[in-house]
Amino acid sequence: MTALPQYDRLEAPGIWRETPDAQRQEVIVSFGDATLVIADDRSVRALAHWSLPAMIRRNPGKRPAIYAPSEEPGEELELDDDTIIDAIEKVHQVLESRRPHPGRLRGWLSGGAAALAVGLGLFWLPGALIEHAARVAPPAKRVEIGHQVLAELATLTGAPCRTAAGSKALDALAERLSGPEEIAVLPQALSGARRLPGRIAVIGRDMVEAPDTPEVAAGHIIAAELASADRDPLLALLHWAGMGAAFKLLTTGDLPPGALKGYGKELLDHPPETPATEPLLAAFAAAGVSATPYAYSRDPSGESVLSLIEADPFKGAPAPRPVLEDAQWIALQEICGG
Repeated sequence: MTALPQYDRLEAPGIWRETPDAQRQEVIVSFGDATLVIADDRSVRALAHWSLPAMIRRNPGKRPAIYAPSEEPGEELELDDDTIIDAIEKVHQVLESRRPHPGRLRGWLSGGAAALAVGLGLFWLPGALIEHAARVAPPAKRVEIGHQVLAELATLTGAPCRTAAGSKALDALAERLSGPEEIAVLPQALSGARRLPGRIAVIGRDMVEAPDTPEVAAGHIIAAELASADRDPLLALLHWAGMGAAFKLLTTGDLPPGALKGYGKELLDHPPETPATEPLLAAFAAAGVSATPYAYSRDPSGESVLSLIEADPFKGAPAPRPVLEDAQWIALQEICGG
């Protein structure tokens, strides 16, 4: 639920830019479940989810109001609609009134938190705490953590590749596959795809530059999605980071500083396991994507790969619709500079 239920259906136009150097674009802003949802005003595709408690106003008392998702430099949102500005300010006032203040209450809360920590350590198994922390994390927090993991990966591989046309092609690919909400291309080969928290899929430039068809990248994303179907990426991260990180996330809503350091190398060094042939073929059939290009991108002499080729649901027949249009595929191949 949002902080104030009367704003559940509130929407207004705004101006958003992803980075300080990015081009400003018109968006539709609406209240979600404890988040502000920023969507493209034409396609209505979600561009960002901001946590209402975390967002800040950069120019109090001035118009248009300028907001950011945190104190860090980056995204900005301009709003000139009185109703939604007043709603955001009122939500912040309510959240501030509920926030603990210095004094005796802080002492009681600190003592209670310490007692809770002891109780959890004594009576909960670490695995149960970790699973609970992953289970209750809201979608907006999952997206935030997914972007933090992506930033950790970028320290090893370089920043994700971006061009205007290439980014649009990635959006089209995500929409075509239905599984990931966002796809990023890193300027290093990854030996397949990785699934991050927040429905973020990551592939390397080898998936878009070397193949002749987008079915290869699509296939690896489908395989990674299926591999994580019974293994929540956030749960995997918390098991790696440990009970302390899970407890911090559960009690404060944030991971401790440095909790993700080294996790990028863990993801690079350990590709997801290849799913069994039958469920993988079913996933390709459901997505309307040929399995053969993906199979040939792996070791074509392996028995499981031959099974994929032989039982390809679209063997000898075209898929219902292309993974990407030709112009989109060309733009994606050039996203890392060609």
